[in-house]
Amino acid sequence: MLVPVSWLNEYIDIDINPNDLAHRLTMAGIEVGEVIVRGGWDNCYVGHVLEVNKHPNADRLNLCKVTTNNQEVEIVCGAPNVSAGQNICFAEVGATLHSPRTGQKEILKPANIRGVTSQGMICSELELGIGDSHEGIVVLPEDAPIGMPLDDYLGETILDLELTPNRVDCLSLLGVAHEIGAILKKPIKEPSSSYIESSDSIDTMVSAEVSDKDLCCRYTGSVITGVAIGESPEWIKERLSKVGVRSINNVVDITNYVMMEYNQPLHAFDLDKVQNQTIIVRRAQQGEELTTLDGVTRKLTPDNLVIADSQSPIGLGGVIGGQNSEIENTTSTIFLESATFNNYNNRSTAESFQLRTEATLRFEKGLSPQLAPIALRRACSLIQEIAGGQVCQGIIDINSVENDLNPTVDLNMKRLQQVLGMELNQDLIIDVLTSLGMDIQRTKADGITASIPYWRNDIHIEEDLIEEIIRIIGYDEVPTIPIATPIPHRPDTPLIDLKTNIRTLLSSVGFQETISYPLISLESLENANQLTVNQQPIHVANPMSVGQEYLRTTLRPSIVQTLGYNQLYSNSDTPLKLFELGRIFIPRENNLPQEKEMVSGIVTGPRSEPSWLVGSEFMDFYDLKGMVHATLESLGLQETYEPSTDTGLQDGKCASILSNGIRIGVIGELLPEIRTKFDLRDTAVFLFDLDLEAIIDSLGYANWNFRTLSRFPLATRDLALIMPTHISAQSVIQTLHRNKLVTKIEIFDVYSGENIPKDTKSLALHLYFQSPDHTLTSDEVNKALKGILINLEKDLGAVLRSI
Repeated sequence: MLVPVSWLNEYIDIDINPNDLAHRLTMAGIEVGEVIVRGGWDNCYVGHVLEVNKHPNADRLNLCKVTTNNQEVEIVCGAPNVSAGQNICFAEVGATLHSPRTGQKEILKPANIRGVTSQGMICSELELGIGDSHEGIVVLPEDAPIGMPLDDYLGETILDLELTPNRVDCLSLLGVAHEIGAILKKPIKEPSSSYIESSDSIDTMVSAEVSDKDLCCRYTGSVITGVAIGESPEWIKERLSKVGVRSINNVVDITNYVMMEYNQPLHAFDLDKVQNQTIIVRRAQQGEELTTLDGVTRKLTPDNLVIADSQSPIGLGGVIGGQNSEIENTTSTIFLESATFNNYNNRSTAESFQLRTEATLRFEKGLSPQLAPIALRRACSLIQEIAGGQVCQGIIDINSVENDLNPTVDLNMKRLQQVLGMELNQDLIIDVLTSLGMDIQRTKADGITASIPYWRNDIHIEEDLIEEIIRIIGYDEVPTIPIATPIPHRPDTPLIDLKTNIRTLLSSVGFQETISYPLISLESLENANQLTVNQQPIHVANPMSVGQEYLRTTLRPSIVQTLGYNQLYSNSDTPLKLFELGRIFIPRENNLPQEKEMVSGIVTGPRSEPSWLVGSEFMDFYDLKGMVHATLESLGLQETYEPSTDTGLQDGKCASILSNGIRIGVIGELLPEIRTKFDLRDTAVFLFDLDLEAIIDSLGYANWNFRTLSRFPLATRDLALIMPTHISAQSVIQTLHRNKLVTKIEIFDVYSGENIPKDTKSLALHLYFQSPDHTLTSDEVNKALKGILINLEKDLGAVLRSI
């Protein structure tokens, strides 16, 4: 929000440095992002045009005699709007101006134009850098002091406010003025809203009704006849330009001016174009169309609120007007609207039509219904003053019975002390709230009742008043007091802790984390073979794009797409190891989806970066399995792998990951056809999925306990076992780990063939024995080994190899 200090001075006398003012506003919660100083026009003055004569050698040029009281010069000027008697912006030779030709700043030099030397320039907005207009010169008011440096007359300091969403009141000049008044303890001068009413009653000129009061809780309007549409006075155009609003004509400019002044958007209709002079505020009918002021014909739905006449819509309520009721130069009778529209509906309508305006910015945040007639009367006053006309007697005022036009909030002194942790004098509190424009009444029960002013629609509860009090007094006045009780211990958060550990562990084995949107397309799910008829993903009501229409049911499409993006920007000899930790959404019938935290990883390419020290072997299933094992082992899990099938992984190269009998994930090689669909390189890709909730169930809290390292030496033994072919090595390892003295197991040979029975295999292992509290003897190790062999033969049919 741009706030010119010169405009603010109309409502409050500001006598402090703008930078100090910006600091005090920021400390009170109204952040000033920048103090913009406009000016720097050296050698530029307020000039006066004495004569205008035709150039002897050019039909479109004039010779102008200009005075600044100290000098008279002759200037060649081609502006169509220059005339004798005007006060203008005069730049003498040596001034630095914006060049319309180059777009850069240039120093003004004497110029010979068609045989006549021009000793200066009469400036346009573009040349001064205060606007985009270059068609004509800037004409200053008649009372502009001739000879005054232009910096002193047109120079401006503008506060660029960065407002929080709740402070909609500071989107207006008066709202900011009230804030400054409270900070500086100065009174506010409200602008005049007086005008003379004609003898014609508004009831004879127009009829109005609100059919849907849930979308328009207050609707007010006035009729003004005999209006002369034309150009706005310079002071209005100048002020609107400083806040970034383009001038259109006097009536439209006044509606914008009052909006910036009071925060209330208004709209003017050409009443002669309104069928039967009837205004109806209603929901649009399905299929109705409206050609809006931007020339676009829009199809409407019952979700849109329209301002209609007796036959068709003439405007979108609070968003944009229609061409069929537009103010034109021939307009003489206007209906001026000032209303309070439903903020949610207004935002939805503006978003659906991609129409973001200054009006929708204010309506979507919610405005007080108290404001509508106040701004209406101010606009009527300005229109009568500037555009002439007669304001009809009375106003249209349709008010919902649910509106509280005199809102109040109670404040208890004990509650204030409890929230702030400090005592404040009641008289001080009343002074602060009064300075903010509130009427205060003392109550018997050690409290006050505050009447909330029309510009503050963000104050609803007791805590809102407390916040107002302390921000004006100053947050630095709040005493620093130790808390009364110890800080409570952080509760256990297994899922959060697990996610942190997983990220750390996967990164430690070479993975890089990626992040993607939880929204994907059906095509991505189909390409990953993850779309089934029985489990259709949930469709988003308002998707951001075609590729983000559905909540994902798996992380696979996301991680595979990310791999594809990385392959585009990396060499074929670069190893890629990526993982993503995120949420998936499993649909449930007649219920909200089940949300699960998952982690997926994917690897492809060489085992290491290119180097003459190592070969260029590519990663395979067992490389990924080793990384997953290292991660799960560090978490305290002992996992097993069982052959399984998966719609996205190759048969024979896919395994379920189990721990303590719980399936915690899957690992395998991506199908070649999926690689093709995602435009991946023709290199094997391996992928894993882990279910974090299943890991927590398998893990339990006991596995998170710290175990000290033993200080005593290891004892080693080698075993060579004969067992049936179908017995997995993992089953053997699990059986061996039952013995508490076995701390580590390494497989160093697997054999099947000659010298061993048919349908059997040989498995050779290193066993490491260690005690946490003493050095093991040979007898203890042999006894443990004997028990291990008995369990292996009993459970798995594995016996000691003798040949």
